[in-house]
Amino acid sequence: MEKNSVYMNIKSRRTVRKYLQTAVPEEVLLKCVDAARLSPSGANMQPLSYVIVNDQKLLKPVFNTLSLAGYLPDYRPKEEEMPKAYIVILVDNKIARTPNHDAGIAAMSISMVAYDEGLGSCILASVDRKKLGEILNVPEGLAIALVVALGYPAENPVVETVKDGDIKYWLDENGVLHVPKRDLQDIVRWNNCPF
Repeated sequence: MEKNSVYMNIKSRRTVRKYLQTAVPEEVLLKCVDAARLSPSGANMQPLSYVIVNDQKLLKPVFNTLSLAGYLPDYRPKEEEMPKAYIVILVDNKIARTPNHDAGIAAMSISMVAYDEGLGSCILASVDRKKLGEILNVPEGLAIALVVALGYPAENPVVETVKDGDIKYWLDENGVLHVPKRDLQDIVRWNNCPF
């Protein structure tokens, strides 16, 4: 299997919550949104639009509307580890038939293109939507679906096997984040075999 295959990128990409304080190039942010734009959409309705946030004055207010690292409250990034950009995914509810599906697909496309460009990302659904909408002047009729935090990674999370059903990520004594994933054989059944 080739090194840069989609499968290998998905396998090696992890959610990043702590970032270096290096600006993300605008052309990379546009490339991420373009990938989302070209992604599948239920019935090709294309109900999504995007707000790219990279203004230094807005980064902290946007950050303050997000909940990161729910399993490890003390692991929340400090100001000097905050994301350096965000892509906010908006849904036009007058158009949408499958808004959650479309937003999830778009977020993953953004995340994978970001990874390919050397960035880390964190897809966030735990958002104070009212406050964020006010900060970004989101008009009525558009709803905030997800936020993708972006930046150059300041951490390198690793995958672990789920033990005793515990899916909570954890920190080791060296401060490395471990992310448990269920084994393939535990989640796959072929054809009509019982679970």
